[in-house]
Amino acid sequence: MSQNIEGKVVVITGASSGLGEATARHLSEKGAKVAVAARRTERIESLADEINDNGGQALAVTTDVTEQEQVDELVDKAADEFGRIDVMLNNAGLMPFAPLERRKIDEWEQMIDVNVKGVLYGIAAALPYMKEQESGHIINVSSVAGHKVMPNGTVYCATKHAVRAISEGLRQEVKPYNIRSTIISPGAVDSELPQSSSEEDMRETVETLYEENAIPADSFARAVGYAISQPEEVDINEILYRPTNQEL
Repeated sequence: MSQNIEGKVVVITGASSGLGEATARHLSEKGAKVAVAARRTERIESLADEINDNGGQALAVTTDVTEQEQVDELVDKAADEFGRIDVMLNNAGLMPFAPLERRKIDEWEQMIDVNVKGVLYGIAAALPYMKEQESGHIINVSSVAGHKVMPNGTVYCATKHAVRAISEGLRQEVKPYNIRSTIISPGAVDSELPQSSSEEDMRETVETLYEENAIPADSFARAVGYAISQPEEVDINEILYRPTNQEL
């Protein structure tokens, strides 16, 4: 599995917990150099220290993906530190469920800013480097909710459908530059997502779903590793997976 991963420079947003944190560890073990980004400085610095202490190479960059300048700075710092950018993993996301009638407008706007604009900012920051290199790989995180619409998660589902649309457009546009693109759509995977909602009843419902179904975050890390590890002429465009016992 370390084939085609070793030595690659991978930028990971949302790396302070869950899927991003597990992926940073997994890819580092396979020989990748990782730039880990999130708003929680202490967490990503601890993760980077752990990776470096274990013989890997990691850089922590405090980043709010809703701020385009910060995402540009993240990618610039990774390129300055490691010399290039091979993979951009746009992983940061929020999932505050609530019925539309509750008018959680601030949460809608935050989801759009993180789940959609954050992905676009990551693409915009990485593309100039990858275009110049004539190589690279952009991985965007959608969800089962990017394939199905469910009540109480309407806006979340909309953002994850948007990620898939953006990713497919990207796939077609970057062919002249030898850039690969992948959408990964997980089901219930152990993370902090169930805690996103400010509505107690919604939070409890989602937490119960995850407690009954969620699989470890390293399942996502292995999916990322699989996509990256393919030969350069192989472009894995989409991975959709769920816990075996998840019906939704």
